[in-house]
Amino acid sequence: MANFFTDNTDLLFHLQHPLMKKIVALKERDFEDKDKFDYAPMDFEDAMDSYEKVLEIVGEICGDIVAPNAESVDAEGPKIVNNEVIYAKGTQENLDALVKAGLMGITLPRKYEGLNFPIVPYIMAADIVSRADAGFVNIWGLQDCAETINEFASEDQKERFLPRISNGETAAMDLTEPDAGSDLQAVQLKATYNEKDGKWYLNGVKRFITNGDGHVSLVLARSEAGTTDGRGLSMFIYDRNHKKVTIRRIENKMGIKGSPTCELVFKDAPAELVGQTRMGLIKYVMALMNGARLGIGAQSVGISEAAYREALAYAEERKQFGKTIIEFPAVYELLATMKARLDASRTLLYETSRYVDIYKSYMHISEERQLTKEERADMKYYQRLADFFTPLLKGMTSEYCNQLAYDSLQIHGGSGFMKDYPIERIYRDARITTIYEGTTQLQVVAAIRGVTTGSYLDRIREFEAMAIKPELHGFRRTLIGMTEEYEKAVRQVMEVKDNEYLDFHARRLVEMAGHIIMGYLLLLDTERDDKFRTSTEIYVRMGRSENRARAEYIANCTIDDLGFFKPAQ
Repeated sequence: MANFFTDNTDLLFHLQHPLMKKIVALKERDFEDKDKFDYAPMDFEDAMDSYEKVLEIVGEICGDIVAPNAESVDAEGPKIVNNEVIYAKGTQENLDALVKAGLMGITLPRKYEGLNFPIVPYIMAADIVSRADAGFVNIWGLQDCAETINEFASEDQKERFLPRISNGETAAMDLTEPDAGSDLQAVQLKATYNEKDGKWYLNGVKRFITNGDGHVSLVLARSEAGTTDGRGLSMFIYDRNHKKVTIRRIENKMGIKGSPTCELVFKDAPAELVGQTRMGLIKYVMALMNGARLGIGAQSVGISEAAYREALAYAEERKQFGKTIIEFPAVYELLATMKARLDASRTLLYETSRYVDIYKSYMHISEERQLTKEERADMKYYQRLADFFTPLLKGMTSEYCNQLAYDSLQIHGGSGFMKDYPIERIYRDARITTIYEGTTQLQVVAAIRGVTTGSYLDRIREFEAMAIKPELHGFRRTLIGMTEEYEKAVRQVMEVKDNEYLDFHARRLVEMAGHIIMGYLLLLDTERDDKFRTSTEIYVRMGRSENRARAEYIANCTIDDLGFFKPAQ
């Protein structure tokens, strides 16, 4: 099989982005670990070489093991035996291979037996794994939970739990409940402190928990009696070794069938408080969810890559009316548009990952020493970008992921509807990406602040001012025109001064901003490598057309028009 890293040169292109020098210097604290750990890099080039070598290993395992196992895993799925989740045979083989290669705890500090990698190569690994099997990345990729422990838990908790994850134990985040899905403020699982033994105990039910039987779980629970909102919630670590949780069932899902989604019953389950009480939702879950949304962005891009490759391969082989179907305009236009959306999704994924990398590195440094005034300003700048780009990323890439899966199956025709071709599974796997870790509609709720505060526009202006080759100025002129149209649409909505009217148009405004931002990112990629020129041209044209339609709709819609859409009383 192919190596899923080396057969995709776009990955190395994004890994070698100029901002990586800053990211590596911050992450490695100017390479202070080189005298403590024999596998720590000596300098920037050594670090980048290490990332490439590890990603080659990930690519090889995904090409040789994970991808070939995907169909059998989809057919077999996990099961419950003696109150324990048993993975499908192929899933366990995948996990064993990645654990043996030392690919758990990739981002964790070396003192906890991790590799201390930045977010960018970790997200790149998730991109690769998702291309091979989108369901499996939900098991391997829950290393985000370890990141949250590393950020907020006590040193004792870090020393006890993080090396376990680095050495292959899995994790889970137990947030949602039967009556508390997206509305996490409604969580009712009860956490009670026992004064006699000085321990916390959990009681209640959690539902739709990905990898619910993970070894180490982060659990959101109501610790403050009598409260009904987010201020009464705290975060806890539950250790599976206590065996105080019953797995009521594994959900029978449409897709990502190799990933066990569980309903759990906690009964006097001992747990450890993470950080402070009352901060579970307000602080810790928000950080956890942002990491998870970045991961879903990677999953969406990986699925898009798989869908595009399946469509291209089929179109080049399938003959109709005496020629391969890729020779028909209706097909080659569809493929070109798929590639443009894929390239736009990937460039947004790694741009957002770089923002997260920089601000999180500063955050960890601030725990070791006081930041300078310039460093604090830099951290605040990148944290703001990460906060606004993360919901934009999750919303745009997951929607494109579904579109690419749809278009790929369409190119396959009737054959794609059969289980004989991987696209049937890929299509089912794609559907969840716009739903979990916050639906697209909820991403818009978060992203609209980037519109109303002017944060997206500020970043667009920075992109606009960047130097580019003269032959690319035409693209920039088009994007400047799109920006003017976007500003006008924002003004028209804001001048109404009605929150319901703003909510009604929020998705249109967020997507308009997204098309401009992704267009600029593709343009900057083309500045570095001309191979992205075609995708840039197609995407900017498409974005201009779609933005005009949204702007016209907004211009011709009054607040009274909302009545047409409201349910009858």
